[in-house]
Amino acid sequence: MKDDKGLLIVLSGPAGVGKGTVCGALRMEDTNIEYSVSATTRKPRAGEKDGVNYFFKSKQEFEKMIENNKLLEWAQYLDNYYGTPIDYVTETIDKGKDIILEIEVQGAKKVKERYPEGIFIFLMPPSLAELRSRIVGRGTETEDVIDKRMMVAKDELEMMENYDYVVENDEVGKAVERIQAIVTAEHCKRERLIEKYKQLVEVE
Repeated sequence: MKDDKGLLIVLSGPAGVGKGTVCGALRMEDTNIEYSVSATTRKPRAGEKDGVNYFFKSKQEFEKMIENNKLLEWAQYLDNYYGTPIDYVTETIDKGKDIILEIEVQGAKKVKERYPEGIFIFLMPPSLAELRSRIVGRGTETEDVIDKRMMVAKDELEMMENYDYVVENDEVGKAVERIQAIVTAEHCKRERLIEKYKQLVEVE
């Protein structure tokens, strides 16, 4: 017996840890999990599509969304805005489907303030050396930007204590299995199902 309301799953961690890759693999494995597309003012990388990877917005467009309270969370990271459009998230949860947000640590903190019943998962790199290697391997960042990302990553790792779960992304397949186990366990929590079970034993 499953609870009617979907889960809000927040997957967060340092830039370059592989959030997008893990999220994509998870969605291939679990068709009940919807992906919440974030909005950003950064330029698209090669192969990225508007409305699929991100909603790519101008700074003016993004700031209008902030003013109109259309974002569940938003953050500024390395001179760009990132945020989560709120309407799609709430509609999906109300339909009984789980939705996963793949966001930066700053954004996750804001979501927790507004939606504390969410499931917060911190994706951790095997090591800082491996994290740097992954960022370098993208071939999209200058050495100066990479250094800045690594400095930010060290601060973000200290925020791990604010999360419910920590998953190491040593191998994508294993990381996906761990997240699936977390989601299954959360759906079986007593407090999510207690009202349904009470109905089974009610005396007419």
